[in-house]
Amino acid sequence: MPGPRAQQPAGAPPGWPPGVPPPRSPGWERSATSWLLDHCPADFRAYDAWQRHPVALAWVAVHHIDAQLRAMRECYRRARVELGEQLPEGAMPQVMEHLAAEGQRLRAADRSARLLQSAIQGVPYIPRL
Repeated sequence: MPGPRAQQPAGAPPGWPPGVPPPRSPGWERSATSWLLDHCPADFRAYDAWQRHPVALAWVAVHHIDAQLRAMRECYRRARVELGEQLPEGAMPQVMEHLAAEGQRLRAADRSARLLQSAIQGVPYIPRL
């Protein structure tokens, strides 16, 4: 289970990934690329185009995380019916808890990836009132 929420970097929008400096600060795009690669299949690191073209990496990462989130939601909906009789007594609540936690993690990753994608595309963050 993930630890406590990391401190939001100053100048970064809510949901900005921890460990990635705010947009337009030194080294932020390199950190953003690394974060995005961490949220894609490990084999993506073997393709140098993702490093050279962070716009493409952000685009594919958003789609990849979105697909994971859809899969997790589908598992959550189907787990009791499809696994209920196969698991030992008392296991289903723990399975459901883990599925819910992973869904929350993926929702946060989805928000972060979309923020990175916008920043990499040069879209400025404008705080809402």
